[in-house]
Amino acid sequence: MSQPAHSPHEAAEPETPHLDFAGTTPYEDYVKADVLTHLQHTLSDDPGEMVFLVTTQVMELWFTVLVHEWETVAKALRSDDVPTAVAALKRSVRELEALNASWKPLGQLTPAQFNSYRSALGEGSGFQSAMYRRMEFLLGDKSASMLVPHRGAPRVHAELEKALHEPSLYDEVVRLLARRGHAIPESVLHRDVAQRYEHSDAVEAAWQAVYSGDQNAELARLGEALTDVAELVWRWRNDHLVATRRAMGAKPGTGGSAGVAWLEKRARKNVFPELWTARSNV
Repeated sequence: MSQPAHSPHEAAEPETPHLDFAGTTPYEDYVKADVLTHLQHTLSDDPGEMVFLVTTQVMELWFTVLVHEWETVAKALRSDDVPTAVAALKRSVRELEALNASWKPLGQLTPAQFNSYRSALGEGSGFQSAMYRRMEFLLGDKSASMLVPHRGAPRVHAELEKALHEPSLYDEVVRLLARRGHAIPESVLHRDVAQRYEHSDAVEAAWQAVYSGDQNAELARLGEALTDVAELVWRWRNDHLVATRRAMGAKPGTGGSAGVAWLEKRARKNVFPELWTARSNV
């Protein structure tokens, strides 16, 4: 009896993937998964500590990605390449969403659950994260005192010191506004970039002009991409605040910080401030 003919559209059996390699797999060579999955060394017997540790390490990886993106933005803006800057900002929005979702495994910790391994942290605290500090510096939130915890790590300290004295992403935005004809005073254009960026009435006026014009213009699209980033940074800070408040209430934080009081102060600050204040007068 003859076999039925196969339809030309019928899926062929998948071929067996290549399984035999002389050394490690190409995947391992590229991703370094074996390194990543052996970096977890818990210090307590509580099973929840592994979740805390891995989630924190994942956050550090997202910080690294965001620093890369925002350095790309700053470089593009120095070259007046707004489309490349906007593309990197839009990528960073998706990455910030993923970073913010990292709070979900930790966001409902009870005090008893957190206390079961909190002592393992010793004086460790998230504000000691060098990569997070680089991220904040790129947003214009500069502070020389934040280099102090890293004096014992020469490479990290040097990288942070370099970032402190370089223009932030938003400094490059303000310089671009000036090159595009907006009246930005010299005191803003040539400010000490190692200091925290502070609100400028002239920059606010520039954004008012941008938003009063063509909403599809290049600078308006840049402003909205920056606002998306600023909103998600604010949400990150608030999610951190809420997670900490649930886990430890108003107790002092690890590493000697003021805990919730410190985070509340941080959550009240907006990055790229004139993009928010300008909206009141458009």
